[in-house]
Amino acid sequence: MATRVFADEELERLRRFPEIGRDELFRFFTLTPADVAFVDPGRGRGPADRLGLSVALCALPWLGFVPDNVVSAPPVAVARLAGQLGVDPSVLRTYGRRAKTRTEHLRLVAKYLGWRLPTALELKELDEFLLARALEHDSPTLLFRLACEYLISAKVIRPGPVTVVERVAHARAEAQRETYDRLVHEFTEQRCAGLDSLLVVDPEIRMTRLRWLSTGPVEASPAAVRAEVAKLEFLRGLGADTLDLSVLPAERRRFLATVGRRLTAQALERRDPQRRYPILLTLLAQSATDVLDEVVQLFDQAVSARESKAERRMRDALAALAETDREATLECLNAATRP
Repeated sequence: MATRVFADEELERLRRFPEIGRDELFRFFTLTPADVAFVDPGRGRGPADRLGLSVALCALPWLGFVPDNVVSAPPVAVARLAGQLGVDPSVLRTYGRRAKTRTEHLRLVAKYLGWRLPTALELKELDEFLLARALEHDSPTLLFRLACEYLISAKVIRPGPVTVVERVAHARAEAQRETYDRLVHEFTEQRCAGLDSLLVVDPEIRMTRLRWLSTGPVEASPAAVRAEVAKLEFLRGLGADTLDLSVLPAERRRFLATVGRRLTAQALERRDPQRRYPILLTLLAQSATDVLDEVVQLFDQAVSARESKAERRMRDALAALAETDREATLECLNAATRP
């Protein structure tokens, strides 16, 4: 399931340290006096353990987790920490050869910073958060990032990327079901028949109504206005102007309408009814608004064009009259000055 969103290489990258910017370097890799005391050598730690523990201490708030390969931390970050601890940065190469050391240090860092491992309760709360976000955004990469930010804000150590991606996929599926459940009262037999008819080629216009509704005018002309008015009448015949989809977040409605415009009729026909009907219904409602706006805009443009044309005719007529008057005046002057 996870590899549908991220390739194996991307999943591996999400387990490692990323590149670090200047702002992040100073924000996360600056030790306080309390931090220095936390990694104090008086606790029996050598330079390598002190530096490795400091990397974990800074990496957890930065990333929300500590990569297993601590020695692969950004060299500039390691050098900054080493300078603050007064140790050689190269000693990090010998750190954490025993997995138990890294695990124990992560436990100590989490306790010191007030972080905790994800329990069933934390994961359930993450699922609820993701469902709310998935009703607004369907992008799996965006949802993954939002999930990581949520865990950081809750001071919960991020589990492996596969686990997070699986929960993102689950939230997206739940959002689809939730969307259908919120709109199910609209899907009467008559309404569903009308929605399905959008996907069938209409002999009168020689294309599907779905494509027809998604094809806008190319110019502001009386013919274009008539064509958009015909769309408006068709939509109102389906009751699109009376649809109230406020049960869905605005972002969800825009997303579904965009999907409806992007997909072909064949692609929509292949989708199961629980996914197809919400898409077509939101497209119908959005089209009713868009076409009405288009009609008003085209009418304004057509009126403006006619007014501009009339103004040009008036200017031409005035110019012609002025020219005629000038010639008449010159003729009178010439006659008066003749001997």
